[in-house]
Amino acid sequence: MELIRGLNGLNDRHRGSVVTIGTFDGMHLGHQALLARLKEHGARLSRPVMVLTFEPMPREFLLGVDKAPARLTSCRERWRILERLGCDFLWLLRFGPSLRTLTGEQFAQLLAQDLRTPLVVVGHDFRFGRNGEATAAMLSGAGQRLGFEVDVIPPVTLEGERVSSSAVRDALARADFGQVRRWLGRPYSMTGRVVQGNRLGRSLGFPTANLQIERRRPSVHGIFAVRVHGAAQSPLAGVASLGTRPTVDGEHTLLEAHVFDFSGDLYGREIEVEFVAKLREEERFPSLDALVAQMRQDAAQARKILGT
Repeated sequence: MELIRGLNGLNDRHRGSVVTIGTFDGMHLGHQALLARLKEHGARLSRPVMVLTFEPMPREFLLGVDKAPARLTSCRERWRILERLGCDFLWLLRFGPSLRTLTGEQFAQLLAQDLRTPLVVVGHDFRFGRNGEATAAMLSGAGQRLGFEVDVIPPVTLEGERVSSSAVRDALARADFGQVRRWLGRPYSMTGRVVQGNRLGRSLGFPTANLQIERRRPSVHGIFAVRVHGAAQSPLAGVASLGTRPTVDGEHTLLEAHVFDFSGDLYGREIEVEFVAKLREEERFPSLDALVAQMRQDAAQARKILGT
């Protein structure tokens, strides 16, 4: 899959693609339905398949990071998922004042003249541009004038409930990873490159692989039983902390994964941490000895859950 950055990144190879548009946070079953329909159209028309998305996500720009919904996926994670699902192009536009004030007609013109798309796939609740005036209905009307078709996908439901990013966030808040897995069509996980830490975990007997959180604000916090992918040929069991490490006065959110019975070097490697069960909330301990005692209990509980 090829990444296209900004309006100036488009060239003739990209033009004429069929396209779907949105933030695609989580890439849940609803998003996957959009892409599946898009791929059907691409095959029918013999055209490449493109996803048009934004960074930062529009609500992060409009509301501020602290007030916007917590992210389910980083830009890197969306990239990996779309690549696995068979997208040809990911067109990434920076969301800022110019896109915020874009009229619905201007957005339709962008699709028709800049991208020259023959077909657009959007969800039933699609809204974009100034005052959200670029709706699915508005695009359909504009497409009839400007020469592109618009296919509007109805809501995707599972067991009687509509699948949405907000529903996934609610399930994560309950630590219902089983429900999250059903709505995502895959386990909930975070992906990142292992970075150098302060080696405190190693000195305490629990060496960790540290991942900087690329999401502006993650959807979960706490201590978890996890499986780590990418450290070996098969997933490895472990326990992970996602938070600010209050006992050692940490300031930034960090994902730290201790992989059971593993002694290899993971620095610089990209790994995926799959969340299996939440053990407890993050808390401040009165001493490092108290922290270590709790870490031993966490590890024992995680081993029991993971069957190791």
